[in-house]
This record gives sequence, structure tokens and C-alpha cells, in this order.
Amino acid sequence: ISRGYRGKVQGCEAVQADSLAAHVGDEPLLIHTKTQVPVVVGRDRVMAAHALLAQYPEVNILVCDDGLQHYRLQRQLELAVVDAGTGFGNGLPLPAGPLREPVSRLRSVDAVIYIERGETEPSAHQGRYWANYTLGKAYPLQTPADKIDITSLPRGPWLAITGIGNPQGFFAMLRRLGWSFESKIFPDHHAFQPGDIPRDTPVVMTEKDAVKCMGFAQPGWWALELDVQPEAALITFLRSKIDSYSQKGRVCQPD
Repeated sequence: ISRGYRGKVQGCEAVQADSLAAHVGDEPLLIHTKTQVPVVVGRDRVMAAHALLAQYPEVNILVCDDGLQHYRLQRQLELAVVDAGTGFGNGLPLPAGPLREPVSRLRSVDAVIYIERGETEPSAHQGRYWANYTLGKAYPLQTPADKIDITSLPRGPWLAITGIGNPQGFFAMLRRLGWSFESKIFPDHHAFQPGDIPRDTPVVMTEKDAVKCMGFAQPGWWALELDVQPEAALITFLRSKIDSYSQKGRVCQPD
């Protein structure tokens, strides 16, 4: 379940394969496309949870994307994800800083997951884990089923565009591949329009951007997949928690 940020859904709605990112939100559409799991968007996450369970009664685990501050939603496991590259900024909550809650909130979550991008993993300790992001397969936006190894693409020149929260992280991964590119940054969750991107220029973008550009994609526009490699200890921790709750009965208890 997800809020569907920047989408136009009123109430709750299940994401379908032909849903538009402008309607349901870019991240929910990408999650559904990549995983094929049921996804329901709605500002009220409790209502969204009930809507999903009503449509898909076989579901026994609910994942709430970006719901740590949605306190009305009962939860059995809290995971906080931290970008290891940007950290906590100036350490202050909004509007003085980038945080939604004080850093002290992390003491009450079940696990903190630090995201790396091919760099040195942070030192792990109790309740702290890491996951490494690397670039995976590439595919042309016009034929997304035609995936190839990223090393098969030329190293440049490219126009690298992105409308994500940490664009420099994406560009850093391209540089580590030895690619030559010009960068063009749009605001996070930007609603791309045909005029935003030159039509006759080789373009690379993230999958989150690509779901919003499929309808007007041109030849030579490529999306790069993101491979997520969590450390083994994190997988062990999650399996242990899920098994523990499963033994107690139904995992889903939205309220």
C-alpha cells in the first residue's frame, strides 16, 4: 500500500498494469510493474490496507511504502531506510531540515537499513543493516521487454535525466561505469512531458522516471534497472520476524 504521491486517486484504488503514473503515482506503478504483487494507493493507509485485503484475501503480509509517520496504521515491524551518502542533512526536522521526525525516532524502529551505491558498506551493529544499490539490466523505453546487459551499451555521450530524490547518487553510479554524459535534473516525482527531453538525443534514465515517459518515448531512450543487494543478516532478520508473526496467526492487522 502507498500514498501514491503526486497521483490523482481519490479514495483508494488498485494499481493495474495499464495504470498511468500521473494517476496512481510513479513509485506504486513501478512497484506493481516490477513485482506483480497487488498494490493499492490511498492517502488513508488504513483504508488502503482494508481495500487491498478485500480485493486480495490471500494476502498475509502488508508492506506500507513510506508509512513510518502514518501512526493510525497498526504495524508489527518498522523499517527505516537511510541514504548513507546524504545521511540526515543538518539533522533537523522540517521545515528547518530534511527530516520528518527527529533522528532519535530511529531508536524505536525494528531496523535501520543504510543504502549504499557500490561504495564501502557501513559498519553494521545491532539493529543496523545495509543494502547495496548497483545498476542492473538496461532496456529501451519503446520495448521494455528487450533487456540487455548494461555493459552492452556505449559509454557515451548520453543525456542522463532524472527526477528522483538523490540525483547525484544515480550520476555517481554512471561515472563508476566510466560513462560520458551530460546531466539534467528535474524535481523529485516530476511529471515528465514530451518537451522536457530532446527527441533525437541518446537518453538514459532511472526506471522511476521511465514509467512516466513510456507514452512518448523515442528511439535511443533507455531505462536502467536498479539491483538491490541486501546483506545476508538483513534477510535472516526479516525471515525470523515474519516467521514469528506467521506462527501467531494472520500477519495482516491494519487496525
